[in-house]
Amino acid sequence: MKLGISSYTFPWAIGLPDATPSHPLTPLQLLEKARELGVGMVQFGPNMPLDQLPERELREVVKQASSWKIDLEMATVGIDPGHLRDQIQFAKRIGVILLKTTPENADGHVPMRPEITGCLRAVVNQLAEAKIGLAIDNSRVPAHELNELLESIRSPWLGAALDTANPMALPQGWQISIRVLAHRSLSLHVKDFVVEPAAYGMGFSVKGCPVGKGQLNIPWIVESFAALRIEPSVILESWTPEQETLPESIALEDAWARQGVDYLRRFIPD
Repeated sequence: MKLGISSYTFPWAIGLPDATPSHPLTPLQLLEKARELGVGMVQFGPNMPLDQLPERELREVVKQASSWKIDLEMATVGIDPGHLRDQIQFAKRIGVILLKTTPENADGHVPMRPEITGCLRAVVNQLAEAKIGLAIDNSRVPAHELNELLESIRSPWLGAALDTANPMALPQGWQISIRVLAHRSLSLHVKDFVVEPAAYGMGFSVKGCPVGKGQLNIPWIVESFAALRIEPSVILESWTPEQETLPESIALEDAWARQGVDYLRRFIPD
């Protein structure tokens, strides 16, 4: 396993709707944070798309990543074959080793399984030619369905991006995701959380917390992958709660990133 961070480790610093910093975090600064944290991987998501950078800035990012020995991954949204082919071609050009996507249409709806399968089949050969893995996010499709879908295609360049928190929206527990999809995982996104009863015991509240401080059993997760001899990239992310001011929110997510890396280093020494 190789530990890394993503643009979703620092969403407040990059900017959110109605919460834009005066000086948003740049792609080069995200690489600098990875270097400061001592991790060797950065995943750039849709909130910081590399393919929209000016060419000069893009070259500088690629140059620094190579100089600092930081591997690059990319995340996008959608499974349209034309879009995925463009992303794969771009990823190959700049040396990205893994592409992640969420299976949904432009309108945000998740298509039926036959459509997802067809779209992925259409790009398998290009993935093999580029030698880039494509990881399908598990937050929109139940684990058993995603496992069956990947089994029907059977490509070593196609796998799962296993997020520990997002699948709760399905709803589906994180343990099920691990048990069903671990053997197909190319990328593991670690978010920790606490589930608390709502007022009067009616419903629940799910809140983010620093990795290692919540209800996620990280030792068990690491042991599960070790037993399968599977070594996905491990990307630290967080659901950092909004504070009274944006600078305070940014400072908190930075602190959580440092805490998270320190904790995960117990299990992923690289």
